[in-house]
Amino acid sequence: MRKEEGTSPPPSLPQGSFSLLLLEAGEIYFEDYAAIYLLPKEVPAALNTWEAKFESGTIRGRLKVCSKSLVFDPRDSRAPIIKFPYRGIEVIEETISSHANDLMFNGEEVVRVVEARSNLTVEMLERGVLQPYRFCREVRTHQFQLIYAEVSAVLPQVSQLHRASTLPPNDQNTMVQAIVRSRQQRKRFDRALLTDLSEKEVYEGLASKVTPLVTNPGTVLVTDAVLYFQSHNNAEKHPVIRINLGEIRQVIKRRYLLRQVGLEVFCREHCMVKHLLLVFKKCEERDLVYEVLVTQPGVSLDLQAQDNMTFQWQAGAVSNYDYLCYLNSQADRSENDLTQYPVFPWVVADYTSADLDLSDPAVYRDLTKPVGALNEERLSRLKERCKDMPEPRFLYGSHYSTPGFVLYYLVRQHPQYMLCLQNGRFDHPDRMFNSLKETWENVTANPSDFKELIPQFYNPDTTPEFLINASNIDFGVRQNGKPVGDVELPPWAKGDPSRVVRMLRDALESEVVSASLHHWIDLVFGYKQRGEEAEKADNVFYHLCYEGSVDLGAVTDLNDRLALEVQITEFGQVPKQLFSRPHPARCSTPHLPLHCGPVLGGQASPVGDEEEASIGAGAVPGDVWQCLGSLQVVGECRVHREAVMGLSFTCDTTKIMSVGRDALAKLLSLPSLEQVRSVRVGSMAVSCCQHVPDTKTVLVGSWDNNVYRYSLEYGQVSLLLRAHSDAISCLQWRDGTLVTGSLDCTARVWSLEVSASSESAMAAVSAGQNILGEMDHDSPVLSLALHPSGTLLATGTEEGQVALWELPHGECRHLVHCHEGRVWAVAWSAAASGVAAVSGVSGVGTEDRVLSAGQDGRLVILEADGGKRVCVHHLHQPVRCVVWDGQRLVVCGMTSGDLLVFDMGAGKVIFKLSAHQGAISSLALTSDLRYLATGGEDRRVKLWGVTSE
Repeated sequence: MRKEEGTSPPPSLPQGSFSLLLLEAGEIYFEDYAAIYLLPKEVPAALNTWEAKFESGTIRGRLKVCSKSLVFDPRDSRAPIIKFPYRGIEVIEETISSHANDLMFNGEEVVRVVEARSNLTVEMLERGVLQPYRFCREVRTHQFQLIYAEVSAVLPQVSQLHRASTLPPNDQNTMVQAIVRSRQQRKRFDRALLTDLSEKEVYEGLASKVTPLVTNPGTVLVTDAVLYFQSHNNAEKHPVIRINLGEIRQVIKRRYLLRQVGLEVFCREHCMVKHLLLVFKKCEERDLVYEVLVTQPGVSLDLQAQDNMTFQWQAGAVSNYDYLCYLNSQADRSENDLTQYPVFPWVVADYTSADLDLSDPAVYRDLTKPVGALNEERLSRLKERCKDMPEPRFLYGSHYSTPGFVLYYLVRQHPQYMLCLQNGRFDHPDRMFNSLKETWENVTANPSDFKELIPQFYNPDTTPEFLINASNIDFGVRQNGKPVGDVELPPWAKGDPSRVVRMLRDALESEVVSASLHHWIDLVFGYKQRGEEAEKADNVFYHLCYEGSVDLGAVTDLNDRLALEVQITEFGQVPKQLFSRPHPARCSTPHLPLHCGPVLGGQASPVGDEEEASIGAGAVPGDVWQCLGSLQVVGECRVHREAVMGLSFTCDTTKIMSVGRDALAKLLSLPSLEQVRSVRVGSMAVSCCQHVPDTKTVLVGSWDNNVYRYSLEYGQVSLLLRAHSDAISCLQWRDGTLVTGSLDCTARVWSLEVSASSESAMAAVSAGQNILGEMDHDSPVLSLALHPSGTLLATGTEEGQVALWELPHGECRHLVHCHEGRVWAVAWSAAASGVAAVSGVSGVGTEDRVLSAGQDGRLVILEADGGKRVCVHHLHQPVRCVVWDGQRLVVCGMTSGDLLVFDMGAGKVIFKLSAHQGAISSLALTSDLRYLATGGEDRRVKLWGVTSE
């Protein structure tokens, strides 16, 4: 060791241009030492080499000890970084230096490295320029003077690694891994790096940080305030990564090399890192850290359910680009992991035309087929080859996304990754990404090329660096004599790389792509990804591409495991399967402006920064759904002595009936709301009512357990059904079927034909005479909705459950606990009142969804077929009643008296109206969509409409 006068060991020295990308795949960097490189005597000074530039014959820098090589990182960028693989070294020993050019180094202890005849020393980044590496086979002797460390202390660990390189490959890997494990197990987090020494430690363990083509081992520490990652070397930009728990916005479990051992943390702005991808040894360790993080009081996550995103995408509130980014993230695709890089589809098939007409379906790729099936002739040949294969058979021998394919597109933007992946070389110039047209022709014709695209092709918010050789890197010369420069653009790009990205993004968001993108999602993320459906769709890849094909954790032989990891990396990985059933199509209805205007008798408050919101109600121009922001109170009255409990418009929209807790039923004229009739219905509160279409009958449910018939013609009330053993809470009639819900914990189905005649009375029907089915619940039934077809019934209970029943016999199809507390309202996406009669969107299956609203303030949409939550939003105050357009918009009556217009697609309140003093207990909408009525606990009925100016 040689110490320099007047100096002391600094905490860190300049690192030059060294990067872990310069090491071999899987190689570990342990530590480094300040050193002086004594240039080999074998180099004649007359030669025009980089060594000749250093007349002193010495270079200062850092000597880095790695698991497979020694690396010298010079301070002076004129010199290259030099890597000495252990397998090319004959002798590593301690000796006394003798240097011809500098006598001050003579007699000092040095590390002497003698190269073997089979050596392959690598010189990288000479003058700091990204260029192919230089491989040197000259046999030389190198000497390194350590400045602050004793040679005798450093040499044993280097010699041990050198000895491992002399063993057969299997034994070598085993020994190196044993050395790595031994060193890592001794590592502990440096407590001096804590932000606050008073922090309470919650977890400490080993993990590796993953960046493209690199995994760097380190220690994870979680305290009650900060998430730390300290690498086991100084290769990182920061000695320790600190993420305050309050800066964490998402924590996502990731798959890595087909094993569930990854964890990615996404951070808010102003954090020192945007995201951190960690990989653990075992799934159990990963899950423990996940639970530790998400349960810390200081962590506040931005939760976004997959079902919400799918619904919002269908509704048009989320772009195709953002939805594909989201699906990639959910399927464990990350830009930190080139083996699982986000995958995007080719959507444009025309790269020759002077102009691109995005309204012409002919310019688009067929998204119902994988890339490999776009060419029928090629597909036929692949199928013939597949027939002759042993099991497991596959159609495509290469994947649509591998590290090599990703870097094929990104080599101009990240050339250092390509040099790492290809052992210091760029690809052959004619095989590089030279032209969009050539690449498209290749993926549709070449029998071994099926690659899709990456997000950069569709993100106009960033500079398209991947299309431009901005650094003027020498990638070589093609056979046609042209050097590899910028990517050749299609004619319709007009020579502008940014226009390419803009046009491709416009194509991605076009109506043509939106109408068929769900088919591509089925192939890549959905039910056609594997199994029988994949075979039918000609979508079968090599078996190691699929999760579950091999359990790396169960492979005990280290070398077998390393071989499998290499295969998995090179063959590519099919994304995690997100959907087991066909993905729903996107809504194709036009987006209509939600105009804002003055409101009389209440204050309309647009919520959010946007001046306009888009809806997909499919509404008729001038209807309530289109002009919710312009609603005005056109009529108001106080006709009950107690709270209003139910409202029902007559089908001719000339009158409205209100019923209340005062046991009265009031018939009011429209739009003035003048009282036409008033009648007492029994002796107890009246809870609900409905006008039977094409008749003069209104059905009324009462807390005295009975259903009554009210005659609009004569104003008379008669007993119709002794329906339940406790109060009736809700009822609905459709096409000869009546369903009633009660506090006796049952819902009943009745066969009830209501005559259109003007008879003034109807005999009471005995309980059980016309009953078709009874559905038992665990708690009182508070709400129900009959499917327009009459074959399904949705009920909501006091304990927060939503049940879906098959009629008429009452078999329970699904029972879902949707709410904490009472379910005040349920509605089908095509409601019997005619609210959603105009919202039948092709392919969306609107009649198969149920909306529920509850005491907990949640709005939940369920899929009727599977009982699965499609969308969940929290309004943070109880919702008493709703009217739904069947797609995105929900008008909510709140216990606060506010009338909210909520966009389920965008997930936000669009407008808030102060409507009543006290809870809004009932909502009704006319069949012609002209009027909305509200009834409240303040005993008032209000009529809302859009008046002409």
